[in-house]
Amino acid sequence: MESKIGVYICSGCDIEQALDVEELSKVATKECKVPVSKTHPFLCSEEGVQLLKEDQKNEGVNRFVIAACSQRYHEATFDLGEENIIVRAPIREYVAWTQKTRDESGKVDEDTQLAGEEYIQMYTAKIKKQGIPEPYEQDTSKNILVIGGGVSGMTAALEAANARYSVNLVEKEDHLGGFCLDEHKLIPSQSPFREPEINTVSAIVSEVAKNELVTVHASSFVVSISGQPGEFKVKLNQNGKIKELNIGAVIMATGSNPYDAGKLTKFGIKHDNVISSAEFEQMAKSGEIKCKDGKPASNIGFIQCAGSRDSEHLSYCSGTCCMDSLKQAAYIREQNPDAKAHIIYRDIRTPGLYEEFYRSIQDDPGVFLTQGDVVGVNENDDKSIAIEVDNTIFGEPVKLEMDLVVLAVGQVPSTLNGDSALNLEYRQGPDLPELKYGYPDSHFICFPYETRRTGIYAVGSVRQPMDINDAKLDATGAALKAIQSMELTDKGKTVHPRAGDLTFPEFNLSRCTSCKRCTEECPFGVLEEDARGMPLPNPARCRSCGICMGSCPVQIISFKDSSPNIFKEMMTSYEMPDEFEEKPRILVFACENDALPVFDMAAMNRLKINTSVRIMPMRCLGGLNLVYVNDALSCGYDGIMFMGCAYGDDYQCHFVKGSELANTRLLKVQETINRLNLEPERIKQFAISMNDYESLPKLIDDFAEDLEDFGPNPFKGM
Repeated sequence: MESKIGVYICSGCDIEQALDVEELSKVATKECKVPVSKTHPFLCSEEGVQLLKEDQKNEGVNRFVIAACSQRYHEATFDLGEENIIVRAPIREYVAWTQKTRDESGKVDEDTQLAGEEYIQMYTAKIKKQGIPEPYEQDTSKNILVIGGGVSGMTAALEAANARYSVNLVEKEDHLGGFCLDEHKLIPSQSPFREPEINTVSAIVSEVAKNELVTVHASSFVVSISGQPGEFKVKLNQNGKIKELNIGAVIMATGSNPYDAGKLTKFGIKHDNVISSAEFEQMAKSGEIKCKDGKPASNIGFIQCAGSRDSEHLSYCSGTCCMDSLKQAAYIREQNPDAKAHIIYRDIRTPGLYEEFYRSIQDDPGVFLTQGDVVGVNENDDKSIAIEVDNTIFGEPVKLEMDLVVLAVGQVPSTLNGDSALNLEYRQGPDLPELKYGYPDSHFICFPYETRRTGIYAVGSVRQPMDINDAKLDATGAALKAIQSMELTDKGKTVHPRAGDLTFPEFNLSRCTSCKRCTEECPFGVLEEDARGMPLPNPARCRSCGICMGSCPVQIISFKDSSPNIFKEMMTSYEMPDEFEEKPRILVFACENDALPVFDMAAMNRLKINTSVRIMPMRCLGGLNLVYVNDALSCGYDGIMFMGCAYGDDYQCHFVKGSELANTRLLKVQETINRLNLEPERIKQFAISMNDYESLPKLIDDFAEDLEDFGPNPFKGM
């Protein structure tokens, strides 16, 4: 279909208070040479959208430049069908709300009007180079694989089955239920949250067994997973026999294990009457809380944070140990009203309505809570245990004599045992990457279930410490994400975080040098390598971030709506002021996930942005190709700002390593710039987040002042 561009300029939302929209329309017609250019008081209104649809029908317009508000608003409003291209030129946020408005006489500010005109030119140039994206077609399976038959795995399986999806549930043991199946009772899950509840895990096991959409593979493990979302090829080993399954999405729910209490020598684990909380649970279930010699235990001490929040063992809080000890204290009082429970703690952590549970146990006259640090656990001649506590609330050391001591140990992910649950056939390795505490990478700041392997979701206590109630909620969320993954994949769309995107990287392999940078830098395992060492895409794994495009030294990778050529066309779409006009120009490459919202927030608060700035959105700073810097300097920009999210251990990047990779690339280009006797400070990367919007104007002004000290870019026009 022949393309026909229409530029539509909104005058509402105070845009007309700052800009002459009719003049903008003339720029579109004369300078950009588009056949259709119109203005409207409110393009987002029913009448405004109808204008677009009429021109689509009557004028044959199929490429729409919407010069109005930010791309973060009214996305659905301007959905005119996948056969059309929509480009948003945010003159409201970038110009009208952040630049000078008309003066008292009604005259438009010259610099403000120029900014508006140049954004029209930039985004019209962009749409001229864009192609219409097409869905990625494949044979899609809508079967879900759940690995792990504990509470998380069973709940995820049931939730998916209730949504009428088929599930294959794999469990390495010969039965379902996991660790919680053997617990005596459970922490309360419903009002009034006052006492332990009957263990209902066996009922969940029965429900799974009866569900016709859930196929249970007991005594089984995953041999390998290959392929991509929608068409994973899974091999199972069930009692020595290999089964092959076609799977659409994978949920890893392999749970956690109690920390090895045998390592806690400073808490007296070598003594007969010092046991772990897991051992005590089984003792309570048997109905006999007793010492090693068989005598009933009348005084039982619980040591909280046994190994937790300790750099030598577990440096984190597992979040469940406090509730478990309170629950076990209730066992003691239930089975022997004359027995006493002593809980020694640094902090009691019982979030939300669990506070009611804490209060009910605290009110029990046979339960004593002592705040302090355990400095010694020693065995007496009669095998009783003496606990020495310092830094108590009363400021005096305390010695407690106990018949039995229970160490409340934390959780460690099952993935730490060295066995792979996934056995992925990815060049990046068989497992999910690990975070600093050893938990599999799964909890991006905004996306708790997502992992770096698209279509594979970690859930429950394998991804972070959690109790049984949180694990059930977690499993429900993961099941929904797995379903979303399969449905989007079935439509040939990307899954996350640009859910529904139809753009995938395209490779001009005739110019590929087999440098392997794209395959190595992709955080999501999208690219394999063929026999010649060239990239072999798995499109359904793609997050559409553009990191591969940024990595390529010869620019052979592009997207329909984003490429080095498109960025260059935007840069050269208008005439750059010469060095004698003393108007330095700053080009801002802004990450659409972090930086663009900051600009939007600044605009909403009517903060004034330096008029020298021109903004180009990027999917991720990881899409930064060094040719952008060369092109920008050649076009005459005096400085370049790259704005994105923080990187490092506490990264905020939606695409994991995007900002970090951008920083690495910029360090290399700055070395080159320095050799050209051009100030490397002309190019800077800034980490920015939503709450930085108030400081944004000063950040830009400071950069502009540095540029004024440096003087104009000497490579203007070269």
